[in-house]
Amino acid sequence: MAYMRLGDLLTSVGLITEEQLERALAVQKENHKRLGAVLIEEGIISEQHLIETLELQLGIDFIDLSKVHIPIDLAQLVPKSIARRHSVVPVKLVKDELVLAMADPLNFVAIEDVRAATRKRVTPRIATVAAVDRAIATLYGNENAARAIEEMRWEAGQGENVPVPVAEDLEDDTQTAPTVRLVNSIIERAAAERASDIHLEPRSGELAVRMRIDGLLRPILTVPREHQSAVISRLKVMGGMDVSERRVPQDGRANVRVKGRDIDLRLSTLPTIYGEKVAVRLLDKSAQLLDADAIGLTGENLRRYRALIENANGMVLIVGPTGSGKSSTMYTMIRSLNRDEVNLVTLEDPVEYDLDGVNQVQINEKTGMTFASGLRSILRQDPDIIAVGEIRDGETAEIAMRSAITGHLVLSTVHTNDAISSLDRLLDIGVEPYIIAEALKGIISQRLVRRVCPECRESYHPDAEELARLGMKEDADVTFYRGRGCAHCYHTGYRGRIGVFEILMLDRNVKRAIAEGRHRVEITQGLNREHYISMAEEARRLVLEGVTSSEEAVRILNSTVD
Repeated sequence: MAYMRLGDLLTSVGLITEEQLERALAVQKENHKRLGAVLIEEGIISEQHLIETLELQLGIDFIDLSKVHIPIDLAQLVPKSIARRHSVVPVKLVKDELVLAMADPLNFVAIEDVRAATRKRVTPRIATVAAVDRAIATLYGNENAARAIEEMRWEAGQGENVPVPVAEDLEDDTQTAPTVRLVNSIIERAAAERASDIHLEPRSGELAVRMRIDGLLRPILTVPREHQSAVISRLKVMGGMDVSERRVPQDGRANVRVKGRDIDLRLSTLPTIYGEKVAVRLLDKSAQLLDADAIGLTGENLRRYRALIENANGMVLIVGPTGSGKSSTMYTMIRSLNRDEVNLVTLEDPVEYDLDGVNQVQINEKTGMTFASGLRSILRQDPDIIAVGEIRDGETAEIAMRSAITGHLVLSTVHTNDAISSLDRLLDIGVEPYIIAEALKGIISQRLVRRVCPECRESYHPDAEELARLGMKEDADVTFYRGRGCAHCYHTGYRGRIGVFEILMLDRNVKRAIAEGRHRVEITQGLNREHYISMAEEARRLVLEGVTSSEEAVRILNSTVD
């Protein structure tokens, strides 16, 4: 293969202009990224166009890594440091020929480094950046896990008791015990997959490891049962929990660093018949907090959202089940309201993100710092805006509501299915109807749906049954969209998630109905449609716009039915 610079190749075939190349090179000089990555980030070309051009012009085949099984022993052939540095991954070895998947097949330094390390003839293949990164995490994570498990077996046979140190940087663990490396490889894999949770589940013959990715749990690997105790103990040590106590649930917290990203781990144990189950929530502290439109608030809902947070006083509730994105919406609101001229105080359990300029208070029930007691203390701190992580009891609800009435803007969350259900929830925990009516300004109810992958999205005309499931006319002439499945989305048809919102603005009529203690059916029927768009309507809009699929919309709509 002739040596050619990427910029010269792309300009020679007319994919980019000389001016675009000069602009990209100027950006590259500042951020030191590879030219291909700069061109894609600047929106000059798409990754798909780049791949197709390289395929055609260089005769290098594209490889879909999501369909390829990479032998685990190839991790021993190409060092992880080289794979990560150059964004390459070995795929197949046939005699002296090594097939190498590359995000940039014109990176000849990478090819030479791999050739020198392996002493094999290298045949490059083109792959997407995301697919290469995922394959690296999977291959070297599985190899680290397998090697660690093998060493744990050997040490068990030798009767050695290896101390377990706490490693802050997960990548710097070459000299640590195999149990530490195994746990680190699991956490690294979760970070690479952008998983929100890790579940370690004891079963009759093994410890199963699953990860929640885009809202769904996926099996990742299994650990032999004889090493279950060591793995669980390692996690408990990281979380500062009592290793000797296995009969009661425990909670812990740890901070780790993966590929330059600071990740906060929230750990929880639960005794089961086969041993302790551990759930780990991952919070990427280096991630940028979202803007309102980025989390899915657009059009009329965005206008309502902005109107709610512009109130000088009153309460705004964010409602939905666990995992519906309430925390992201809360932090988005807090960031919008965080100004030099206001005193903004939060009560959180736990504090998920550090916000500069916000007074954040950690709940600690063991020391008596509950939501109710913390809220009382905050009221003596001259606050303008108060954010209460969650309303769990009547005492907290009543203090928060009275604070909203007496001149403070109060934000909080409640675990209920929809906006109207949250009114019932407040009544159930003992808040008087007249206080609810006077304090509440609005309720934001939300769910998360998976986005249709933009790379493999295709249109189709739904049948009558599919239309009926969405509450649409069975003879409606509309177009729906779905993902075929491709290398970008790992053949799921989905890539990322977005919020579906239902925002209820409490007008005079709704407040009167609440104060009079009317039934939720009467309140719903009396809603002014100018102040309320149902979640069903929002879900249908997202389906028609091709943002999500009808299956995802039906799933969240079914979850809102009482």
